[in-house]
Amino acid sequence: MHPRIARVSRLLRSAAVLAVVCALSGCTAETGGQLPDNDAGPVPNGGPVPYPHSAVGDVPPGLDRFYSQRLSWGGCRPFATTDRDHQLFEDLAFQCAKLEVPLDYANPQGRTSQLGLLRRPADNPQARLGSLLVNPGGPGVSGMAAVAAFAKAVNGTDLGRRFDLVGFDPRGVGASQPKIVCRNTQEEDAERLNINLDTSPAGVAKTENDNRAYAALCAQRVGKDVLANAGTRDVARDMDVMRSALGDAKLTYLGYSYGTRVATSYAEQFPGNVRAMVLDGALDPNGNLVESLASQGAGFQQSFEAFVDWCRAQTQCWLGNSPRYLANQDFQHLLLPLQAAALPVGTRKLSYTDATIGTIQALYTDQLWPRLNQGLIGLAKGDGATLLALADIYYQRDTHGYSGSQDAFTAVRCVDDPPVRDPAVVREADRRYREAAPFLDDGHSPSAARDACAFWPVPPTGSLGADQLDGLPPVLVVSTTGDPAAPYQTGTEVARRLRGKLLSYEGNRHTVVFQGVPCVDETVTDYLVRLALPKRSTLCVT
Repeated sequence: MHPRIARVSRLLRSAAVLAVVCALSGCTAETGGQLPDNDAGPVPNGGPVPYPHSAVGDVPPGLDRFYSQRLSWGGCRPFATTDRDHQLFEDLAFQCAKLEVPLDYANPQGRTSQLGLLRRPADNPQARLGSLLVNPGGPGVSGMAAVAAFAKAVNGTDLGRRFDLVGFDPRGVGASQPKIVCRNTQEEDAERLNINLDTSPAGVAKTENDNRAYAALCAQRVGKDVLANAGTRDVARDMDVMRSALGDAKLTYLGYSYGTRVATSYAEQFPGNVRAMVLDGALDPNGNLVESLASQGAGFQQSFEAFVDWCRAQTQCWLGNSPRYLANQDFQHLLLPLQAAALPVGTRKLSYTDATIGTIQALYTDQLWPRLNQGLIGLAKGDGATLLALADIYYQRDTHGYSGSQDAFTAVRCVDDPPVRDPAVVREADRRYREAAPFLDDGHSPSAARDACAFWPVPPTGSLGADQLDGLPPVLVVSTTGDPAAPYQTGTEVARRLRGKLLSYEGNRHTVVFQGVPCVDETVTDYLVRLALPKRSTLCVT
């Protein structure tokens, strides 16, 4: 199993997987299939809005054929890669296409990637302002599926009338090709049961050998050229090609969690091409590993304590009559037997790591607290089905297997950030995380085991974010006070750096835009449609 530091560090940038896609589109996994040709079926709603044959806006040298491509829209069913996709993509209101981009922007004449796009056309074509691109986070998450579910939240609204809603599967993800998949279903299931919690020198060596083997496996099955160009820098470049192909002179964008990192990368590379940007659950691209993990650990601990307070007010709570101050200890005592032996659940098993991940999955939003309570009550009775199902949501596993999201997540993270190769730094990050989130402390000493990124076969391509960006119009940053994964103060810092306005939400969840809070949704809509920002920082409460 990946060492604890790998587990907690990959939580750092996975937020909207849980808060947006799970809430809106179901978090399911792949069934296989290739990216279809664009003549996959008739175009609903009377045909597409006309798009240009030539590029819109400035074109970087050598990329004219990509910027000037005309998208051919068709039915979405052939693009489905998960159980949930097959349900969502039946809706004839959606149109799908593929966008061709260079695999390596330094070699635009070489190999290419094809990205899947899903569009819900504006309800009022005469009043259409353009496209609203949505990234639900991750990395490793399907934007096509997210928008197919997200579209329901804006039906009949000013946003739905004025914008085409566009979701895309970033390079390596979902319906896009080539796809990043390192392990098959059987291998991934086995990995989840391989919980090496030993932090002795021998345990560290075993963990690092496993991580080294995983990095080599990804290089073998995916290819170094694909891994080398999987990062956020290139996703942002893809979005500018997308902007032109969609016919928009300026980009209008909504990004959740990791999608905010895509936003900052785009703003740094193409500040003059931005019309409007909303960043919800902002991540700091310059965050120090140790401090970032400590902050996020504190966020999860805060969310766990809020869950405990909620639970104690219910008729039935997993804590029973145990006092609140023993909640951390009671939680670990409940999970402790899983360290020795996984719990059978049908033909599968619930591991200690799965129980922990399932809990964290539910802590991303208070909407899942009742299910978490049910899962912990079940575990006390020897039933691990609910916690295993919650862990499957995190890992994006459905009846057909895994979506590949975890492999894509690792691939992006390993090229976005410099690898941490100093064991002392790794140990200190783990120590600080355990200190900040005692409910997650598994009882072992901090680990110095380096994760797969320390052995990744290609160098990082990310860069530090600029402190100020010339030519960028004002943006709107949304930050939640009780966000377990993206600390509130990070949102305030990102708003300062981008010289944007801050919209605060008082609540316990990760990301909030278009999730049923009128004050937030009205402010965001007013900005996206009319470019009207609040005059000062605003606080919304439920």
